Amino acid sequence: MANANTGYIKISKFAATTDVDFKVALKKLKINGINKLVLDLRGNGGGYLSAATSLADEFLDKGKLIVYTKGVHEPRTDYFATDSGLFQQGKVTVLIDEYSASASEILAGALQDLDRATIVGRRSFGKGLVQQQYPFGDGSAVNLTVARYYTPSGRSIQKSYKGGLDSYRNELAQRMRKGELFSEESNRKDTLLFKGSSFHTSSGRKVYSGGGIMPDVFVPADTTENSMVVQNLNDLQLFTAYVIDKMLPVLNKYPTSDEFVKNFTVSDDEFDKFILYASKSLKEMDSRELLVSKNYIKSILKANAARFKWGDNAFFEVMNVNDVAFKKALAQ
Repeated sequence: MANANTGYIKISKFAATTDVDFKVALKKLKINGINKLVLDLRGNGGGYLSAATSLADEFLDKGKLIVYTKGVHEPRTDYFATDSGLFQQGKVTVLIDEYSASASEILAGALQDLDRATIVGRRSFGKGLVQQQYPFGDGSAVNLTVARYYTPSGRSIQKSYKGGLDSYRNELAQRMRKGELFSEESNRKDTLLFKGSSFHTSSGRKVYSGGGIMPDVFVPADTTENSMVVQNLNDLQLFTAYVIDKMLPVLNKYPTSDEFVKNFTVSDDEFDKFILYASKSLKEMDSRELLVSKNYIKSILKANAARFKWGDNAFFEVMNVNDVAFKKALAQ
């Protein structure tokens, strides 16, 4: 529960059981009386198309077009909603970022085109190709691109290859250099998505094509979260290691996750102890980056402590406290 009437569900990937897991989580939240849902697809690189369409089905009325595929040599195939949705009336907000791809974009694009959700965050990755596998007699196989995914309004999710392969592969880095990830003005001025659009939602709102899903509400990237020192600390699993080695006595003081989330704060002294502990494994840490990312590192440390004792729900509850995008989603 994000607040008294809002549920929060984060989906890290669209696996074979994601639709079933989602229904279980949603039913639990509905028992608590939610009338609004925040669906977090940030960092979700995609997965099964069937999982994405099944999730979209939970929000849409029967007969609504979710997505369609079409290729030069492949006929159009439409995917429609059924009448089995569990959350067809409540308000929905979807969080996306530049690492939300494929199935995440199918779901976000459908809910945006049909005016069923407000999309919050940054433009998604832009991966919308349908591939088919062709096996050979020697046991090898080739994955061949045969079609593209299109949202209900007709937008192609796939970003362009026109600039060449190197440009395609470096597109996220180019967005960063242009300032698209950090400024809504740069985002609207520089991106190809704003050079004209003939696509509209069901209610007539203009939406944009050319690569990925453009959010309705822009949230700039937080540079403190993407620093090299934070990446290195995470890669070496030093947050978890410190919790296990040093923080168990602290955790034992809190009988519930709610009490821990509300009352425990990582002090400056604890932060210094963690950095000293980490320095034994991570020999080089930029002092400026440590200063800039200090509060974020504190949050990750507290969240990992919460996860160690109470699981993933407690982890995200801690991380969402200072998450600007999450707060924007709640405000919609």
